[in-house]
Amino acid sequence: MDDFHSLNEAINKKAGRKLGPSILVSLAILAVVFLTISFAPPLFAIFAWVAILLAGRELTRAYRAGGIDLPDNAISIAITLLLAAAWFGRVSGLAVAIAIAIPCVLVYILLRDPKDFVRKSTAAAFAIFYLAFLGGFILLLAHDKDGLARIFTLVVLVSCNDTFAYFAGVLFGKHKMAPNISPKKSWEGLIGGLIASLIGGALVFHYAFETAWYVGSAIGVMTVVTATCGDLDDPCPLDINFDYNKIQKKFDNYDCGVFSEVFLTQILKDIPFDVICQKMKTDREINALRDVLYTPSKL
Repeated sequence: MDDFHSLNEAINKKAGRKLGPSILVSLAILAVVFLTISFAPPLFAIFAWVAILLAGRELTRAYRAGGIDLPDNAISIAITLLLAAAWFGRVSGLAVAIAIAIPCVLVYILLRDPKDFVRKSTAAAFAIFYLAFLGGFILLLAHDKDGLARIFTLVVLVSCNDTFAYFAGVLFGKHKMAPNISPKKSWEGLIGGLIASLIGGALVFHYAFETAWYVGSAIGVMTVVTATCGDLDDPCPLDINFDYNKIQKKFDNYDCGVFSEVFLTQILKDIPFDVICQKMKTDREINALRDVLYTPSKL
């Protein structure tokens, strides 16, 4: 049991996420999709709307971390209008909505703050198209008589990519794809997900829809490209370790600034933190050092 726990911890550390909770969340999402499409399609539309809204918030947060400040509320309103148009107006409604929503959001961005307009407008148009326009087609599929099968096909392809990319990356990942953006993703993981999606798409489309296998494989490739681009849009998490000094060297209530200067100077000299803590000067030494640091004639 301990060996299994150690293996699981090693896999989680290398993959950058916990396997157990990820599987539970995936199963819960599958259950919600199946039940809502089968018995209450309007609830599925609401579920998709909430999920895409959250994705929009995450995308704008990622852009903001990169220095592009997008208006969250305007993006959320555009997403809501496009999804409503897709649900009630089908293809024509979605087409009209995208033609209206993007110009309106761009005008709002221009009036709100014209600084760096080109970058902001490009990011906003991509966010609306990538999330709301493509998400609207999921709602269109839900209206179809084979809607459940078609949406589950999409879920299967995404699962093939995500699952096999995860295990291929953990087992064979050595060459980082984009270490500055997503440090856990590797080319080996991408290849693993691509192979699984090619096979999964071919099998599903051939046996479930009686369609040529290469059509399913092509859609599998597009799924991998889309999912990978979405994953790479995440901001790189900061890997920060916090250390603290357990050795008390200061006992009076003054000379804090001198202590800080001495500490920062040694940090800048690349002296290890534990060495600094061990060799930190006493109150008397710091007090004597004050005259050296703050007397111009002795600098």
